[in-house]
Amino acid sequence: MRYVVIGVFVLIVASLFSALFFIYRDRGGSTRALKALALRVGLSVGLFAFLMLGYYLGWFRDRL
Repeated sequence: MRYVVIGVFVLIVASLFSALFFIYRDRGGSTRALKALALRVGLSVGLFAFLMLGYYLGWFRDRL
């Protein structure tokens, strides 16, 4: 489980930096930055829900 959480966290950070790149590169001519930020929010909410569900169901006995 630990590696799943770390992997999703890395994807969240990569999406954040790709949005920053698109903001500077496109200069408002594209919606790629908006899509990257929406993906980041979706991944963050999904990770939070996964962690809450895992805690509730007892998947995480000790620490991650």
